[in-house]
Amino acid sequence: MSHSSPMPVFDGHNDVLLRLMRGKLQPEKDFLEGDNIGHLDWPRMKQGGFMGGFFAVYVPSDKDGDSARGDVDALMSQSRYDVPLPSPLALAPSQQVTVHMASLLIRIERASKGEVKICRTATDIRQCLDTGRLAAILHIEGAEGIDPDLHMLDVLYESGLRSIGLVWSRPNIFGHGVPFRYPSTPDTGPGLTDHGIELVRACNRLKIMIDLSHLNEKGFWDVARLSDAPLVATHSNAWEICHHSRNLTDRQLAAIRESRGMVGLNFATSFIRPDGQRNDDTPLEQMIRHLDHLIEHVGVDGVGLGSDFDGATIPAEIGDVRGLPRLVDAMRRHGYDEATLRKLCYENWVNVLERTWGQ
Repeated sequence: MSHSSPMPVFDGHNDVLLRLMRGKLQPEKDFLEGDNIGHLDWPRMKQGGFMGGFFAVYVPSDKDGDSARGDVDALMSQSRYDVPLPSPLALAPSQQVTVHMASLLIRIERASKGEVKICRTATDIRQCLDTGRLAAILHIEGAEGIDPDLHMLDVLYESGLRSIGLVWSRPNIFGHGVPFRYPSTPDTGPGLTDHGIELVRACNRLKIMIDLSHLNEKGFWDVARLSDAPLVATHSNAWEICHHSRNLTDRQLAAIRESRGMVGLNFATSFIRPDGQRNDDTPLEQMIRHLDHLIEHVGVDGVGLGSDFDGATIPAEIGDVRGLPRLVDAMRRHGYDEATLRKLCYENWVNVLERTWGQ
């Protein structure tokens, strides 16, 4: 059964800014008018019901070129794999890319004639959902662009930054991420550094959401101990179903539940499939198995979607953002009622942000 207007989706993670930065000369126009490249642009988002989410600012490694990606694909097609992590990045070039990507979202907002808004409060998001505007959260995935004295954090906060993942998978001055390793637990290295502890405290003071996806397990428990905010992993799945280092153990899920936090289901097939393979021939039922597990362990108010659109290999049945209604239909067929669907698709994200931001 397909509804005439799609269920609204507010999503935990996308990489469209990276795609646009690497793309053509007119990124704002390409996004707003549609370029039909990758998973996301505004015309296709409206078709799929994608009405908001976290827009990641991510500094790619120099070795992130096509040849390196080919090597990663070859490694990840093996039944067991451990992809070597890129080396840490220097501050100055990272800051340059961070400012470039943040300004892309600012320019998209400016060029959108009011159709896109960088949201700083849950009230902003609700107003966008009510009026059919795109609710964008400026999010940092890996704090390589932030200096140890956190001057950049203040500047980015004033530009609209309201969410930050201390690390992507490579190490930085704040902590250590998990490698792309299967099978593996997320317990892969040391906890937060002293700078990382300071960054957590600063985020609590400023009420910036801390994203635990990509952080290793010792870092996770450090944040759980230090932070006074809900624990949130924007794009991670259940380790019990797929034994990937990027997924969350039941003990981690219990801590998230305890904090009234949130997990967003990642659409990346290597974190969904029990065999850890990057393969788009992945049935939607496997995603729903993760949703069931997350709901059982975090509660129906603490689970949402965290697609990783434009940053991952996703199930062919979804294809791009226009396939979201197919996932929602599969969830409906599985037995989730309309109230549950609304929670999973958007309400839970807005509520956890309200609890985190305090407004």
